[in-house]
Amino acid sequence: MNIKRYLLLFLLFPYMSFAQQMDNVRSTLEIYNIDTGERDTVRSEEAHFEAPNWSRDGNFLIINQQGKLYKVDLESNKKTLINTGFAERCNNDHGISFDGKWLAISHQAASEPVAGQPTKQGSRIYILPMEGGTPKAVTPNVPSYWHGWSPDGQRVAYCAERDGEYDVYTISVDGGEETRLTTTPGLDDGPEYSPDGRTIYYNSMASGKMEIWQMTVDGSNKKQLTNDKYSNWFAHPSPDGKSLVYISYHENQGSAHPGMKAVSLRLLNLASGSVKTLCSFTGGQGTINVPSWSPDGKRFAFVTYEYINK
Repeated sequence: MNIKRYLLLFLLFPYMSFAQQMDNVRSTLEIYNIDTGERDTVRSEEAHFEAPNWSRDGNFLIINQQGKLYKVDLESNKKTLINTGFAERCNNDHGISFDGKWLAISHQAASEPVAGQPTKQGSRIYILPMEGGTPKAVTPNVPSYWHGWSPDGQRVAYCAERDGEYDVYTISVDGGEETRLTTTPGLDDGPEYSPDGRTIYYNSMASGKMEIWQMTVDGSNKKQLTNDKYSNWFAHPSPDGKSLVYISYHENQGSAHPGMKAVSLRLLNLASGSVKTLCSFTGGQGTINVPSWSPDGKRFAFVTYEYINK
């Protein structure tokens, strides 16, 4: 392993584990209102949880905690376990299909056996019915980290490490051969489809610093969208496709996206290119890794963190 590859893997080690757990931390699940700028607290625990998804019917959020997934009802704030069968080592890369029928998860598992090759352990993508059930494997190889559903529900987009390089891939939900969309040395991550299915947004080190990019779904027409002093991650398109919400580290983190850092959530207008800072807090890894917009596009969910003394 060369030095550059070693350093990249070292920086990404917390991301590669099945669930990043931190002690002495309070996690707070919040909702941001785009129109008013108000922040509402949904749930707070003296424990570590991550990465909210908003259900397609608008009634609940999904979070991951200690390798499992939970629904948080938005009326009662009650948290209930989702039946993910054998998949009890899920990380913070999960999400709901556009039709609301399927849940994609990233579970620590073994790669499919290949003659003459050793079996590897790592994050592997599965899908299961939204109401819970037995997961079906999608990616044969590990590690693979889910990040986006195509609007027609036929493909998923993900970040995967192959031969020491982290790139963006897509694959059919029925499995088969994966399609590599990025090839630039350095980390490419967080791919998510636009609502019309024509574009994939992602974050990349292609410019030498972590910024938000876009490309067409076949990997062509790559374009850098941000260029500032921040480290920018995980761009999530609004349901109307007009804007992106993403997380910005105040200090350059290179290829890493650690937790417990000074960060801001920012809104990018795709037509004008203007950027608005919405709110700032302690967060990072686990805050907004996956799609979390409300179905009406007026709000989104996120997680903030603070150290506590027990």
